[in-house]
Amino acid sequence: MKDTKSAAIEFWHKPLGELSETEWERLCDGCGRCCLKKLMDDETEEIVHTRVVCKHHDQDTGGCGCYQTRTDLVPDCLDVKAMDIASATWMPATCAYRLRHEGKPLFDWHPLLTGSRDAMISAGISLSGRAISEEYVHPDGYDEHIVRWVE
Repeated sequence: MKDTKSAAIEFWHKPLGELSETEWERLCDGCGRCCLKKLMDDETEEIVHTRVVCKHHDQDTGGCGCYQTRTDLVPDCLDVKAMDIASATWMPATCAYRLRHEGKPLFDWHPLLTGSRDAMISAGISLSGRAISEEYVHPDGYDEHIVRWVE
């Protein structure tokens, strides 16, 4: 018989549609990759990531400085819960929402499994030290900051 306390703690095994609001929020690892500015190649329609990140993203904590009002303050901010994740193939392969949508387990560095962000940072998943705030880059220059380290 499965311990109900363990079952409640391991909510990340549930399908996305069964998560409570709190569980949904906790599933995010805070890597910030969804906060990176993206560009679409005009010829191939491929979506590419830049190292330019939203000015509200805190690279040290992985959090958003205006999370509750982010979609009001930043009209093109991504509300992952409101998205059709099935069509969001641009989401990083490491994203917990994408992984769970695809029926895959979380990576072993995920903060829910390790209890802290340290393993995620060591694995090179967070933006810490890798991104630059949009405050310092003109939108016309985003193409100079395209990166390939987002899978």
